[in-house]
Amino acid sequence: MTSNTLPTPSAGGGDIAKYALALLLLAGGVFAYYWFDGSWPQGVRVLAVVVALALSGLVFFSTGKGAQALGFLSEARFELRKVVWPTRQEATRTMWVVIVAVILISLILAAFDWTIQLAVKALLGS
Repeated sequence: MTSNTLPTPSAGGGDIAKYALALLLLAGGVFAYYWFDGSWPQGVRVLAVVVALALSGLVFFSTGKGAQALGFLSEARFELRKVVWPTRQEATRTMWVVIVAVILISLILAAFDWTIQLAVKALLGS
């Protein structure tokens, strides 16, 4: 990943207006979904929310923070291409190691619990 060390400017008036517009669009889609509950079919209401989400995303990504978010997502995708994923055999072996470790640790904790329980019973004389 590249490191962006340049200071980022604060949001200006235009960006703040775009943030408000994006929130209003999203809220409008959710409002339409519930307001037209009886009169519009379910699919149309869901489509209204999806369209509102898409429009608010377009408005948000036209701001400075939206551009930073797109840059971050682009860099994350680039880094994801470098990941070496384990084979099925490696994943299965690792799974069995984790299962055995969990069982052993739970048995050890159960033994500690049993020992402490016996000690408390002996101290209380029960």
